[in-house]
Amino acid sequence: MTAVKARQPGVLHRRPAPESDPYVREGGHVDAGQTIAVIEAVKTTSPVTVDKPGTVTRFLLEDGTEVTPGQEIAELADDPADRG
Repeated sequence: MTAVKARQPGVLHRRPAPESDPYVREGGHVDAGQTIAVIEAVKTTSPVTVDKPGTVTRFLLEDGTEVTPGQEIAELADDPADRG
């Protein structure tokens, strides 16, 4: 299990727009480099991406939550093929 952490301060958004579906849902598979959320700071958004493929087991924060650098956003289970 790996924690996906915020790299900057701001407001977490799990969907590209309020009426849109989330970037990924809990239980969803993600590929390395895939965006799972964005952090907005001073009207600028930065993607929150995963470093390796896996399954998002759960989000630890809700939309609109203020985050700080290093704060855990989600948990990512490794793909069985990546466990070596």
